[in-house]
Amino acid sequence: MAVSERLPSYAVFAAMLSAAGLPIYIHAPKFYVDEFGVSLAALGTVLFLLRLLDVFQDPALGWLSRRLRHHRAAAVAVGSGLMAVSMVGLFGVTPPIRPIFWFALTLAGLFSGFSFLTITFYAQGVSKADAMGEGGHVRLAAWRETGALLGVSLAAVAPVALLALTDAPFRTFAWAFACVAVLAVIGMRREWRATDRASTPGIRPILSDPLARRLLLIALVNATPVAVTSTLFLFFVESRLEAPGWEGPLLLLFFLAAAAAAPVWGRVAAAVGPKPALIAGMILAILSFGCAALLGPGDAVLFALICLASGASLGADLTLLPAMFAARLERIAPEAAEGFGLWSFVSKFTLAFAAVTLLPLLELQGFQTGDTTASPPGEALFTLTLMYAVLPCILKLFALALLATTPIDGAQAARTLKEV
Repeated sequence: MAVSERLPSYAVFAAMLSAAGLPIYIHAPKFYVDEFGVSLAALGTVLFLLRLLDVFQDPALGWLSRRLRHHRAAAVAVGSGLMAVSMVGLFGVTPPIRPIFWFALTLAGLFSGFSFLTITFYAQGVSKADAMGEGGHVRLAAWRETGALLGVSLAAVAPVALLALTDAPFRTFAWAFACVAVLAVIGMRREWRATDRASTPGIRPILSDPLARRLLLIALVNATPVAVTSTLFLFFVESRLEAPGWEGPLLLLFFLAAAAAAPVWGRVAAAVGPKPALIAGMILAILSFGCAALLGPGDAVLFALICLASGASLGADLTLLPAMFAARLERIAPEAAEGFGLWSFVSKFTLAFAAVTLLPLLELQGFQTGDTTASPPGEALFTLTLMYAVLPCILKLFALALLATTPIDGAQAARTLKEV
């Protein structure tokens, strides 16, 4: 790697961005329930409304990113600052107003900064990879996605792991995130260059292509089980397994398994094709979720084995399906960076949909968390088990059926995976 490529800075920036995505859905709802007594239904509603905001906000942020292309460094600094301040406000400050309103306000700032930076970061990545010459897209993607996976892994486990070191783990996590944001901005300061690339053709070629639409539908259904389990993970470990203190190690095990399995799935796909490999990963996920439905109090060690298997299946999801979609984009709209905006929105929507449906339903069943004097009623625990373990099985089966009946020429995707 040439020193001038500065690819490690892309990995750090991707890690910072990913830390503000999925981990927030894992930690924020439980934190606001435990610390401030906010209802699960209210939290789920806020998360869903903020994701609906993206439908209108993301195109506007894309337009703003293009208008500010000659001032990208300053715009990125402002966006990163907004994320850092919002993260500290979310976890590190006692709400100065009603907690649910503070939750909504700080998350709106965090998600807005996240969306703007993601759009700008990936747009810059296209220009950067082109300038790197042959193989540039593959090399850049390898650094970027590795950084993103490490970021989401560390952010998912950090607040729980910090509990052993400090009485305010979430506050410490928030300030650590702010420091990483500063380092990420400094590391990328020379990379934000304007480009004379012609305007992209937008999302119309993507949405008008039957196979691209089918892959987006598969991604929507396939990502929903991960959204469900991410939303309910801490509740399941604390209340169903009755294993407080295990959350951090189990989360770390899950994401490390995903990180370790991702390159293995890539090699498998290069040998047998992405579609058969992804089908195998889906079957592994179904078996994992099914076994989780059988667990009860004291089964934390068995659940650790399930985390290994389900994490390995997540590695297939993170590697193979995006490669199929990228290969299709290269054929139908190679200049349409908006395609990955659609892909990102699918993931964000599934997380919001899981929150707005599952959290209120748990509350209706009488589920409470953070109360060590009483256990949730049996009906609530049964509902929690159904939602955490059985529902993902059903959704994965649906995604598996969609994939199996979709004609996919995986040769191009397999070549890309082999290069990585």
